Amino acid sequence: MSSVKVECVVKAGALIGEGPVWEESEQTLLFVDIAGHKIHRWSPTTNQMQSVETEDSVGFVVPRMSGGYVAGVGRCIVAVDWSTEMMTSLVEVDEDKPTNRLNDGKVDPTGRLLAGTMGKEERPAEVQKGQGSLFSMTSDLTVTRHLRQVDISNGLDWSLDQKTFFYIDSLSLTVDAFDYDPTTGNICNRRVVYRLQEGEGLPDGMAVDADGRLWVACYNGGRVINIDPATGVRVRSVSLPVMKTTSCCFGGPGYSDLYVTSASLGLDQSERREQPLAGHTFRVTGLGVKGRPSNSFSG
Repeated sequence: MSSVKVECVVKAGALIGEGPVWEESEQTLLFVDIAGHKIHRWSPTTNQMQSVETEDSVGFVVPRMSGGYVAGVGRCIVAVDWSTEMMTSLVEVDEDKPTNRLNDGKVDPTGRLLAGTMGKEERPAEVQKGQGSLFSMTSDLTVTRHLRQVDISNGLDWSLDQKTFFYIDSLSLTVDAFDYDPTTGNICNRRVVYRLQEGEGLPDGMAVDADGRLWVACYNGGRVINIDPATGVRVRSVSLPVMKTTSCCFGGPGYSDLYVTSASLGLDQSERREQPLAGHTFRVTGLGVKGRPSNSFSG
């Protein structure tokens, strides 16, 4: 087996780093600081980072085919013009729940955006339960609600054949699968793929590799776990020097590097001393697997 190496590469000190996306055209890593209200763009070639501030918490950012990005800010899905730092609201969700916010989001292989919401956090990972939903938005900005009564809408990705949608509602402690219709975006037949074990923490962000296996960041678990969805078995576990691992994506040369974000919000002084790298972003190399290119929103 390859020699796995974990290194801290982006010392951004995020309160809650989330939603990393590798932007192939720019050879950059996109990610957000949810509570810090920032979208970051980092180049591993130059080690330079650019940032844009948002007016509210920002749950995700994804590339847009027509240029720029789409992000989830507060309860609004917005278009982001990076050069001017201008943000234009496209749609608003959960209008009847003003304390809700958008969390993780990702684009399916046809260019449709899926994004979820969650209720107000009293403390990190302690929320008003059942307040969230899972939505999709098509290129013409049509919004469809697919799930209700979600606690913390989190990781999402698709199988290689696009027929299965993998989804995480963190407080359920499971990674779930649905049958997926890429033409309509409809989901059905929910089932559990993997239930996290004691000590593994809460399932958070997720990525699927080129072999169709899942990589799940475990919040309060200090690790990323690799799951074979066909068998429901954890194949391997990669430990990180921080407990609040939040999300992951593949990037770099040939998509052979795994980037992992983390959070520092909610750590006490003792925990901060023990985890000086909390909130930073890590690169895992030597896994011997590759990821897939990210999809861009078609609108």
